[in-house]
Amino acid sequence: MSYTERLPRNRAYLMCPPKHFTVEYAINPWMDTTVTVDAGLALKQWEQLRTTLTDLGHVVHVLDPEPGLPDMVYSANGAFSVDGTVYGARFLHPQRADEAVAHQAFYLSDGEWKFVAPEHVNEGEGDFAYLPGAYGGLVLAGYGFRTDPAAHAEAQEVLGRPVVSLKLVDPAFYHLDTALAALDDRHVTYYPGAFSPASQQVLAQLFPDAVIADRGDAEAFGLNLVSDGRHVILNTEAVAMGHKVREAGYLPVHVDLSELKRGGGSVKCAVAELRA
Repeated sequence: MSYTERLPRNRAYLMCPPKHFTVEYAINPWMDTTVTVDAGLALKQWEQLRTTLTDLGHVVHVLDPEPGLPDMVYSANGAFSVDGTVYGARFLHPQRADEAVAHQAFYLSDGEWKFVAPEHVNEGEGDFAYLPGAYGGLVLAGYGFRTDPAAHAEAQEVLGRPVVSLKLVDPAFYHLDTALAALDDRHVTYYPGAFSPASQQVLAQLFPDAVIADRGDAEAFGLNLVSDGRHVILNTEAVAMGHKVREAGYLPVHVDLSELKRGGGSVKCAVAELRA
């Protein structure tokens, strides 16, 4: 595909400002409770991300943050939507459980959504990715650290889309969105070392033209990105990843999210796509 064929598609997103963001517990390898978060800087960086998305022509809805839920800024984890149907989240760790309630209230307040509460543990877009142009509409789903594999079958029944299970094996990449990202409706980028050998084989078969990342890209949270099909928004640390997506014909747009990385997330973690 040539550079000129990488066309953006207007999207709708959900974000939650880091008003109460802090690292007061450790539930992934990136969280260090001994390092103080600069709350003002975190909010400034979040605002820059939101502005970047709106300047590109996308709609950003804002979820009100709630006291006592410092990780609400990672709004991608709260649900997963496909064509107007929302499969709700159920968090593994009790510290985040009430985030699912807040996200459910958001979707139920808008009559356009069909919301389905889950029976199984899953962390929304943290472990689900949707490619509407791949194989008629394909869901990629991660498991191994946060999401129960049974949630993959549940999501398939709720959403009516085939779900491909991918096993994550490296604790540093505890969610699918730290190891794989959709670049457009049909193409992905991923770091093979985050997945089991069998899952690597599955990805290679499904996406032979994928942009392959290395461990350095993944550790820089370069795969925790948001793409509209042409513009790829990723954090400023992911310089090498920016070069790779540019070579593949996309336009990298870098945003500094150094404070959010302290909680184990970056661009994608902070942005849920709303697929009405």
